[in-house]
Amino acid sequence: MFTKALVHTRHTRYLFLLAGGGALALAAMGPYAALVVIPALCAVALLCSLGPQEVHRWAFLFQMSWQSLCHLGLHYTEYYLQEPPSMRFCITLSSLMLLTQRVTSLSLDICEGKVEATSAGIKSRSSLSEHLGKALPYFSYLLFFPALLGGPLCSFQRFQARVQGSSSLCPRHSFRALTWKAVQILGLECLKVGVRRVVGAGAGLADCRQLECVYVMWATAGLFKLTYYSQWLLDDSVLHAAGFGPVSGQSPGDEGYVPDADIWTLETTHRISLFTREWNHSTARWLRRLVFQHSRVCPLLQTFAFSAWWHGLHPGQVFGFLCWAVMVKADYLIHAFATLFIKSWPGRLLYRTLAWAHTQLIIAYIMLAVEVRSLSALWLLWKSYNSVFPVVYCVLLFLLAKRKHKFN
Repeated sequence: MFTKALVHTRHTRYLFLLAGGGALALAAMGPYAALVVIPALCAVALLCSLGPQEVHRWAFLFQMSWQSLCHLGLHYTEYYLQEPPSMRFCITLSSLMLLTQRVTSLSLDICEGKVEATSAGIKSRSSLSEHLGKALPYFSYLLFFPALLGGPLCSFQRFQARVQGSSSLCPRHSFRALTWKAVQILGLECLKVGVRRVVGAGAGLADCRQLECVYVMWATAGLFKLTYYSQWLLDDSVLHAAGFGPVSGQSPGDEGYVPDADIWTLETTHRISLFTREWNHSTARWLRRLVFQHSRVCPLLQTFAFSAWWHGLHPGQVFGFLCWAVMVKADYLIHAFATLFIKSWPGRLLYRTLAWAHTQLIIAYIMLAVEVRSLSALWLLWKSYNSVFPVVYCVLLFLLAKRKHKFN
């Protein structure tokens, strides 16, 4: 009797999260919500019917194909019809990208044996209610409302552990911690208003002259970064308040919970490679697990190429992510040679200062390329003085790689 009551309670929690996700999808996406619900249903069917060794391949191919078709619809609207896309359709695409993360993360967990596959149980002679009961956790995980529109990637194991825990779904949270997050979000929003006024009052990339373009690029990228930081903190707070944050005694950097925004590290590091690992941290870890660790040839390039595909393959995104890959490769060589040859304390301080400034400017260059997306805006960025910064790293990459080859 107790076991049946416990199972009923768990199913109720799964249904509550799923119903909340459905209501949120309808409110935010309207009729476009079908573009998220349909692949979620198909993904659950694949997860429950295929074996552990083949489920990841088919789930990945289906999900990325569906997402790519939706991105092609956005390309058609923006570049062929020359019309602004619907805001609800853009929200749907963002949710689809997050859905792809959860589908592939879950399929990898099943393939690697971290999550027990239900395919054997589904194929057995069981009632329809038992089949639905086994598929319900998957469907609820893919569409649960705290992570439907944002937030760091939550693994299926942590999702299931929180839902099936003996305590309530929303455990006690530190009021002080949530208040501090709210203060941070408020501060970022106020700072964003000030930066937006500065950017709006000044010249754009089409009107700037010479070194003024460097300031325009840096200020515009700062506005983009503030927007990301504020949104990540808000999404993280919602996920935390819903009961899917770190457990007591667990630090934010532990394996089970990875916040996306470490603002201090992102703004103070002099290494592009470290910035890359910390930027949107849960997504960076997902890309590393999904692509980098399974690539035998040029894993860094393949990872960034897939990231461009996942984002939609807009011209600026393709250029920006490929440039980012080259900059990370150059960063590894530059830092290795600097560590080897710069021994004095003043020299190291000067190197870190110059490397920090160059890192921030290169990241700003990449961010503008990715965000503006179109070829015309990309051309304005390319022909400005800002292109000097990535070109310097490209030259250093060529020289240091040649020197390393001779040394070997």
